[in-house]
Amino acid sequence: MITRRFCMKTVGLVLGLLSFAPSAQAGDWPQILGPQRNGHAEDEKLLDKWPQRGPKEVWKKGLGSGYAGPAVADGVVYLFHRESSSELLEAVELKTGKKIWSRDMRASYQASINPDDGPRCVPVVTKDSVIVYGAAGILRSVDRQTGKLRWEVDLAGNFGAPDGYFGAGSTPIVFEKFVLVNVGGRNGAGIVAVNLEDGQFQWKSLDDAASYSSPVMTTIADRPYAVFITRLQTVVIDPFTGRVLYGFPFGARGPTVNAATPVVSGSKLFVTASYGVGAKLVELEKTQFKPIWENDDTLSSQYNTPVLVGDYLYGIHGREDLGSPELRCIELATGKVMWSEQLPGTAHLIYADEKLIAVTNEGTAILFLPDEKKFTEVSRFRASNDIVRALPALSGGYLLVRETGTRGGPIRCFQIGKSP
Repeated sequence: MITRRFCMKTVGLVLGLLSFAPSAQAGDWPQILGPQRNGHAEDEKLLDKWPQRGPKEVWKKGLGSGYAGPAVADGVVYLFHRESSSELLEAVELKTGKKIWSRDMRASYQASINPDDGPRCVPVVTKDSVIVYGAAGILRSVDRQTGKLRWEVDLAGNFGAPDGYFGAGSTPIVFEKFVLVNVGGRNGAGIVAVNLEDGQFQWKSLDDAASYSSPVMTTIADRPYAVFITRLQTVVIDPFTGRVLYGFPFGARGPTVNAATPVVSGSKLFVTASYGVGAKLVELEKTQFKPIWENDDTLSSQYNTPVLVGDYLYGIHGREDLGSPELRCIELATGKVMWSEQLPGTAHLIYADEKLIAVTNEGTAILFLPDEKKFTEVSRFRASNDIVRALPALSGGYLLVRETGTRGGPIRCFQIGKSP
């Protein structure tokens, strides 16, 4: 039986049906990779170019350890980080950085391979709660308005999930009344679903270890499905029951990770990893998948998720810790490399207002155009003084960049949107 701890006598009313993008309003960034988990910001109006000295830094706030990027909803930024023996979820005003509330939660993860001991997963904002998944595999729901803890479930502890290389790092996904989590537990608890309202166990599926890739939703034959990349395979799964529709091997044993989020375009599914795994495009059909192309030469990304614009993917080929990674544009349908550009490091990408933003791991933000014929840079500026591994966020014309040095670092808010 799963252990649960409630911090309110009454949890509240049932949330009702949620879309693939929880609590997404115009300009929100309510979860990893934005409203639809595809790196696209919605309804943004950006500056055509940045000032020579860079856009205005509106505010800066110090944070502890962790690689969790920010989430934004209704003008509130949710920040998830660790200080000492606590994982902290903080709500601050988007325009000012002023603190609204802070929730202190126990932290028990002990770093091993990587010295950072903070949370890795981006908060997921729903109608009235914020879902956070800590580095030790504890899933929690926090009230959006008050910051009170609604419930918590020790998924890793209850299902015997190991820490892996860097602790728990796959951001959960919320679909309707379910929170789906790549736990990597034993005895068929590779993927686990709990109830969004009260954290109660719903179902478990697979014997797979967890990855650092976050799941996405798709539709096949008019039915919703969740797509998970686990430690060694990609699976399409029924979010209501946990039944696996089908899957295919993806990953490699040994010191490797699957970390990039899958990219879905209609019935096409693109997955990518480094470490000799490579990239693969398949067609999602009703009862099976159909391979289209795969190789390790086109767009093999260590942990950055590529962004699809029209018929072309823009993403990082290579590894942060080995060789010289490149920003590339490839044709989705064929895998043909259209161009490659050397950047100062790997980069997270955001698409907005017919422009692309790359935030490199060494702290440079680059504005460029989605052009399959050539790399067309518009502007760049220094957005951080240290390493940036956390995913950035874009909401209401504000770019949020979190520094993730050895002892943490600040998050900075830059105004890159046009004034109303």
